[in-house]
Amino acid sequence: MTTPTLFNLAFTLAAPFWALLILAPGWRWTDRIAASPLPMVPVLAVYAALAIPVFPQLWAAVSHPDLAGFQELLRLGGGAGAIWAQVIAWDLFLGQWMYREARELGIHPLVMGPLLLLTVLLSPVGVLLFLALRAGARRLRRPDATPPRQPAPTAAGQHG
Repeated sequence: MTTPTLFNLAFTLAAPFWALLILAPGWRWTDRIAASPLPMVPVLAVYAALAIPVFPQLWAAVSHPDLAGFQELLRLGGGAGAIWAQVIAWDLFLGQWMYREARELGIHPLVMGPLLLLTVLLSPVGVLLFLALRAGARRLRRPDATPPRQPAPTAAGQHG
């Protein structure tokens, strides 16, 4: 397969899983799929197909990171494609985690759908917004944070 084909394939393989997370929340198969690492495997296979031919440049860029090294890596079709596939796999991992957390916290799918879509497009923004939403949802679900009152000690210094 050509590098452009593999580049396009990375998102094409992830898109059906994103569609389930966004459009079919609560369906038992969506819940099962979201709990599995398997949706990332095909994207990671594309990553490997793109990364192996440029592995020396990829290793140089990640083992001694500097801007010039990454710019050089991104000039290579396979390098840019490998980074893209890595981002797609990571975003899918984040999306699955967000979906499961939202289900556990009872965050409504009409809130999560747009947030997951934002995460597909701009994962750092989507994840930051989700973390804020998650913190608020956890605060609302947490039992009263004030400690229980203890009975006053008796004359003998023991609680009654």
